[in-house]
Amino acid sequence: MNVVKHKLKNGLRVLVTPMPSVESATVTFWVGVGSKFEDKKIGGISHFTEHIVFKGSKKRPSAREISQAVDAMGGEFNAGTSKEWTNFYIKARASNLDKSMDVLSDMVLNPLLREEDIEKEKGVILEEMAMYEDTPVSKIGDVFENLIFENTSLGEDIIGTKDSVKSIKREDFLRYRKLHYHTENMLLTVAGGVKEKEVMELTEKYFGIIGNESKEKEETKIKVLQNRPRFKLVSKKNEQAHLILGYLGNKLDNSDQFKEEVLATILGGGMSSRLFIQVRERRGLAYSVRSDTDYYVDTGYIGTYAGVDPKKATEAIKVMIEEHNKMTSKKLARISKEELAKAKEFIKGHLALALENTRKVNEYLAWKELLLNKLELPEDIYKGIDKVSVEDVIEVAKRIFKPQNLNLAIIGPFKDKSQFEKLL
Repeated sequence: MNVVKHKLKNGLRVLVTPMPSVESATVTFWVGVGSKFEDKKIGGISHFTEHIVFKGSKKRPSAREISQAVDAMGGEFNAGTSKEWTNFYIKARASNLDKSMDVLSDMVLNPLLREEDIEKEKGVILEEMAMYEDTPVSKIGDVFENLIFENTSLGEDIIGTKDSVKSIKREDFLRYRKLHYHTENMLLTVAGGVKEKEVMELTEKYFGIIGNESKEKEETKIKVLQNRPRFKLVSKKNEQAHLILGYLGNKLDNSDQFKEEVLATILGGGMSSRLFIQVRERRGLAYSVRSDTDYYVDTGYIGTYAGVDPKKATEAIKVMIEEHNKMTSKKLARISKEELAKAKEFIKGHLALALENTRKVNEYLAWKELLLNKLELPEDIYKGIDKVSVEDVIEVAKRIFKPQNLNLAIIGPFKDKSQFEKLL
């Protein structure tokens, strides 16, 4: 992959990824701020900002005018918020790159932030909040992170609370943007059928005007300590119980990352993984089972999700814990060369498929560049994965899959916690 990194005079970093065989181009604007950096009083303001910039800008004073500008290109646009970043993107034909940058820069850099729009959008966000509450397969991730990162800002929901969203005012947005929306904390990524020279000329035209009032990124260090297993139950009358069983692990930039990804893949990556076979195929305890690594700048975890019949939840959890424990012993794990090779190809293959999408290219490249100022290419991933040995996988499992690192979160029709607490 040919990726070129530039930096404008105002400090804005730019990543350009020409993909000559692709007719589309995605422009994504990133800011290194999310719910992790928020005060509880304005919890959810990063996510709220994602919404409010679509309501009107200097050149296009209404939501309709913004959407019409994108529709006129046959494009798509959206935004996303995590606990450590916010992004905004437009994907359209590469021939409309100038227009895409014009619309995106105007939205993000010149939002009108009208009081009436802010008040109306509060209702929209409260409905979004209610939707997640009624969708346990989506909500369980929040519940699990509330547990594993309790008493830290990473343990707060990205969307905020009803009270915090209702309390946010226009002046809060102004202070928030002044603190975080400066070029040292921003990144622009462009991928698709584009030429480097054109991208940089347009970037200078539309984004070169950004000031850089703050020269240093605000530091927010998160320290997560755990010395015993933890459990959280959200009682809800569902036909299915949704759970995540996970172990506190390592931060984003750590030397064991590739080993951890192979470990998670052997456990729950795909329909031939150990947990899928043991939990679903052999015992019929769940419809969906999958394991993933999740990382933040200061911490991370390996977690396994399962959607199970409430009557079979206890048995499913027992099996999941047993399979994790087996990975800490070479004798019990019995990882064959074929299984290791399959896990590696699974990871590399899924990455290769994702990188056929220009929006995914931007997402992949931006993550570490934005948060760590570190450009990691697909070739680096492939090489790192290839180096992982069976011994590496067992070694990492021993360090992470310790009883005191275990966390279990459940949403389901249960009132008695004791049956689950005994398992831990």
